[in-house]
Amino acid sequence: MAWLAGVTSIATMTLAGTALAAQPEPWQMGFQPGATAIMHEIRWFESYTLYFLVPVVLLVLGLLAYVVVRFNKRANPNPSRTSHNTTIEIIWTVGPVLILLFFAIPSFQLLTAQYTPPGEPEVTIKATGYQWYWGYEYQGDADDEEVSFDSYMLKEDERAAQGKEDVAAYPRLLAVDNEIVVPVDTTVRLLVTAADVLHSWTIPAFGVKMDAVPGRLNETWFHVEKEGLYYGQCSELCGKDHAYMPIAVRVVSRDQYDTWLADAIADLGTANRRPRHRSQEQAGRRRVTGRPDIAEEHARHGRISRP
Repeated sequence: MAWLAGVTSIATMTLAGTALAAQPEPWQMGFQPGATAIMHEIRWFESYTLYFLVPVVLLVLGLLAYVVVRFNKRANPNPSRTSHNTTIEIIWTVGPVLILLFFAIPSFQLLTAQYTPPGEPEVTIKATGYQWYWGYEYQGDADDEEVSFDSYMLKEDERAAQGKEDVAAYPRLLAVDNEIVVPVDTTVRLLVTAADVLHSWTIPAFGVKMDAVPGRLNETWFHVEKEGLYYGQCSELCGKDHAYMPIAVRVVSRDQYDTWLADAIADLGTANRRPRHRSQEQAGRRRVTGRPDIAEEHARHGRISRP
């Protein structure tokens, strides 16, 4: 099957990384497929807890049904006046304690893993929540190596200009004009803050949800295992356009990422065109001319746009 993996990899690069990785599905009831080790653990923990929750619910339901049938007024006209039973009291005390203990050990381990990166982060990105879009800044070794841009929800009338007509790959209300680009199999540090009200940076497939608080810098991380395009949304009520604040992360190979970063330092439009091999001149200019209120927002928040 090695040849198939090679063909798939080549096709993915040829199609410019638009391969669908994870997004909500109609009538979906479970989690999205995991793209990180943390999300795999979260999915396992959910299944693990159900082994306890389902029997408990069935037991309580059975006891309620038994009590209704066995001890109603007609079936039991002379109720017992028993007010104490040591055995039952021990069972209903020790039982829940043991169940909580079985929950606590793996949950604490998972919580610790969520705050413990596997190694020193190779990429650091600052995400700033605004009403109602996200701003991103890539940390570089020098000031002239830093990249910053804004990410807005993609409007339907902008699809052709952005080269994102494929609704399956760029779904309505989830696609953005500028995605975050990160390398696969790399630990990425994410610094999250907000400039106005509370927001929350969330990518379900990564198992990442971090609140963006004005005046405070929160830190999280992710290590994506496979290339693709991943979607999320702001998960904290932040005003009238809260529903229109999506997040998109494009995960590419290390070589693709290095090429994108080098191009983005000089021209974001050229960089965004390369991963998809699409016409993206407008995407690079969007930070200055694509939205009528960007200059005003940047002036208000003291941000500097890279042309």
